[in-house]
Amino acid sequence: MMADSGSNEEVAVIGNTDITSTETESNIINTMVERGTALLRKMEINVAEAEKRTGKNTVNMQETYTVYLIETRPAETVPGGAAPAAPDTLWRRYSEFELLRTFLLVTYPYIIIPPLPEKRAEFQWHKLAADNLDPDFVERRRVGLENFLLRVASHSVLSNDKIYFLFLTEEKGWREAVLETGFQDKVDSRLKSLSAMFRVKNPDKRFTAMKQYSDELNTVISQLLRVRARVADRLYGVYKVHGNYGRVFRSVCKKHELIQYELEMAAQELVSKKQQREELATGTVRVFSLKGMTSKLFGTESQEQRESRLAALEQSIQEGEEALKEKNTECKEFVQMAWEDIERFKEQKDKDLREALISYAIMQISTCKKGIQVWSNAKDCFNKM
Repeated sequence: MMADSGSNEEVAVIGNTDITSTETESNIINTMVERGTALLRKMEINVAEAEKRTGKNTVNMQETYTVYLIETRPAETVPGGAAPAAPDTLWRRYSEFELLRTFLLVTYPYIIIPPLPEKRAEFQWHKLAADNLDPDFVERRRVGLENFLLRVASHSVLSNDKIYFLFLTEEKGWREAVLETGFQDKVDSRLKSLSAMFRVKNPDKRFTAMKQYSDELNTVISQLLRVRARVADRLYGVYKVHGNYGRVFRSVCKKHELIQYELEMAAQELVSKKQQREELATGTVRVFSLKGMTSKLFGTESQEQRESRLAALEQSIQEGEEALKEKNTECKEFVQMAWEDIERFKEQKDKDLREALISYAIMQISTCKKGIQVWSNAKDCFNKM
């Protein structure tokens, strides 16, 4: 889908059959995002270039790293003959893109957050690490980072996030603003649980089907990557980004399983407390328990002790009912919001595929037209022989 920027071939896109390969990357990215959001109507966003720098890290050791230049400019139409407004620019490291995505992932757990390009350069077919400062790898990552920013900007919810806007416009103080939100506290408690296995009794069939699809997608894309990597490392990198969506889908499904599991545990705990209340009120024990044996050996509790325990159980049951109600509401809201975003993603996927196929058809038409002209000239030469 992505042409090599160093090629001399012409690449066609929708509505323009005269585009050259130097313009390929930006046009391919532009066809992959929805430009109907308010942010993209007001602002043009691109990662213009990458630069290698040397400095000291957090442990005061010298290191070499890469920074990426983000350019933003107003999207208003420029009058004829007038020069476009100079873009606002700032530099970001890859780790800052990672921090932004983690923040979005925690803040919007029901949204499919676009993946980032690969962190390290690797030759997957023989598991050898490559140079992270390799120009081809840096360029591939630059295109992936730009695609990430445009994907976020094209989302109706993410594009309105204050932290994302500050990421694009404020070079200093942005990291502090992210940390002040306290999102890392949520990471420690909930996201660590996503790696655990839960046996949900009443799973949502739609999420079950989506989870199965994500597993199949990840498996198929991984197999395709292994084959493609042997042919062309550059093309392999493109598919790697798309393969990451399998893990993104699975992450959303795991979040739903966690919420459903918490709901079922709250319901089970409430049932247990109500059973304890009934046993205490009637003085009967339905199942064998240590407390039942203790009562037989040492005698029953006094009326005052029983009433005190009943009052404590009533209070605990009320709290459990409130907690169950809150968990039920949380689960319903998550399912509704997550599935709305999944449906949005499906529509965007169909749109991207349609535009990619149309672009490919236009490219083939353009190529065939040139082929006809070449063979017509060759025919004239043959007739003159």
